[in-house]
Amino acid sequence: MMRSIYFALVLCVGIVANAAAQSAPTVVILVRHAEKAAAPANDPPLTDAGVARANSLVALLADANVAAVIATPTVRTRETAKPTAEAHGLTIETVGFAPAALHAKAVADAVMKHAGQTVLVVGHSNTVASIVAALGGPKMADLCDSQYSMLIVMVLDGRNVRVIRSSYGIATPDTPEACPATGGSARPAAGGK
Repeated sequence: MMRSIYFALVLCVGIVANAAAQSAPTVVILVRHAEKAAAPANDPPLTDAGVARANSLVALLADANVAAVIATPTVRTRETAKPTAEAHGLTIETVGFAPAALHAKAVADAVMKHAGQTVLVVGHSNTVASIVAALGGPKMADLCDSQYSMLIVMVLDGRNVRVIRSSYGIATPDTPEACPATGGSARPAAGGK
């Protein structure tokens, strides 16, 4: 009889622990790459200010228990992601470019492979908004070319999506009103901004 009760108790604890693990929210931290150099134009590295911003990101996320880091194959996104990935002992997962909706879906799919964990995603001024939408967040405007400090935290718990907009590092003009007109929201099939 005691063995049966013990077995039932162990089984119940296992079921409850498994259910709790499955219901843990996925936390997505989404940023645009840090400040980029002017050259080479097709794939520039970070400037000194960009390196400083990438280092401020790793400091900000030191206790975030980041389990995955996702970036595009560009030098600027990888250099932004690298300090955080290294600090958490992770390899950067690369999601290649595609038309906007397909790229955003590919990023969302990569994030969901880490359901229940904290994931850093480093994107571009013209991909952040579509990634937010692909993850179930609100519609947003593309970021301006001068915006680097915006940090978006998304909490995905299966029932709803909570979004927190914040900033990190030295402030940049993060409101649409501060951005010069960009002539629309053209999204290149490759490269990002």
